[in-house]
Amino acid sequence: MQTLSYWQALNHALNDEMAVDDAVIVLGEDVGLYGGTYRVTEGLYAKYGESRVRDTPISEGSFTGLGVGAAMAGLRPVVEIMTINFALLALDSLINMAAKIPFMSGGQFTMPLTVRIPGGVAHQLAAQHSQRLEHTLMNVPGLRIVAPTTPQDAYWQLRQAIRADDCVIVLEHELLNFDQGPVDETAVAPPPHRAAVRRTGTDLTIVSYSRMANQALAAAEQLATEGINAEVIDLRSLSPIDWETCVVSVRKTGRLLVAEEDCRFAGAGAQIVAELTERCFYSLHAAPLRVAALDLPNPYNKHLEQQVIPQPADIAAAARALVGMKTRQEINT
Repeated sequence: MQTLSYWQALNHALNDEMAVDDAVIVLGEDVGLYGGTYRVTEGLYAKYGESRVRDTPISEGSFTGLGVGAAMAGLRPVVEIMTINFALLALDSLINMAAKIPFMSGGQFTMPLTVRIPGGVAHQLAAQHSQRLEHTLMNVPGLRIVAPTTPQDAYWQLRQAIRADDCVIVLEHELLNFDQGPVDETAVAPPPHRAAVRRTGTDLTIVSYSRMANQALAAAEQLATEGINAEVIDLRSLSPIDWETCVVSVRKTGRLLVAEEDCRFAGAGAQIVAELTERCFYSLHAAPLRVAALDLPNPYNKHLEQQVIPQPADIAAAARALVGMKTRQEINT
């Protein structure tokens, strides 16, 4: 057991997989000599050389497509797209090739491709560098998507992604990079798409993922001082989603609140609420609520940015409102 920052956990995962499998290679902008924009590939170029840690031109569509071809040829490439905003340039490679080739080839080709994509709202990066595109990727059959929140999950889920024979998108929130936590590299990892109950509770269920799961935990701690006992579920994965863990929780608490950093309209939260309402309708005491970003491009101004993105206080306020709603039985009487 050791204490690592989020980026260090990712670095250890890459190193450990490269050490045991020569087929694992790394591609991306500044991943070699510079050591990665977020230091995740630090030291790998010196250890494994240019043949396995390859700096690429600034052409996301090209080097992501190269990763697709390398995966078809028997390698296990790890492609780093510097920021999810640049992934827009690689959508043809991801959606038309990585996601579909195994199906269209009748299983003759697997797709052991890992695509690491930092993203989310960081600090004053403005509209074009603060996007959350999980909704775009979630809509694509053939892509698996994990969103580790803790350093331990970052270590586990990246190693699991590299070993998978499917294309796995690893969404890394930029503001998590310096979060520290315990990492046990010898512990048995749970399935990569199993949700984690970060906090148990009885009054309502808060479902979230990535950095917003930490915001939900902060809100739950505040609510606890007011006598509201919230259960917090960190999805850890957005495709597939561990519905069963969520269902068990919602049937217990009878109330559902979904917190996400993405915009509210047609976001991940909409799918989560729809699915859990279908599965848990007769267990719900009140209509589910969503806390999400405002539906507008992210502003550069620091204070405006904080107003656009949900804060723990916003999640806590929604939870108070949800717990205060009358049940159907109370309404009928």
